[in-house]
Amino acid sequence: MQPSTTTIDVLLFAALREQAGWARRTVLLTGSATPLQCWKQLQLGSEQIPTSIRVAINQRFAAADSSLQAGDELAFLPPISGG
Repeated sequence: MQPSTTTIDVLLFAALREQAGWARRTVLLTGSATPLQCWKQLQLGSEQIPTSIRVAINQRFAAADSSLQAGDELAFLPPISGG
């Protein structure tokens, strides 16, 4: 039996977007799909999502261990300063 796969859209904002060099990407995850798994697969930095980074699934804040479903939009939002 092959592992399940989930295709999601990932959005990066502010400094994360600049660091990675992209703003939006479609990602294929295998197994139990979570924001943390996606973060690790994309190699966006450390092995854990820094506490300063907010995670949103379908425009609602979520935990790093939340389940992702096919077609979800996952966003990583670093702290943003300004006024």
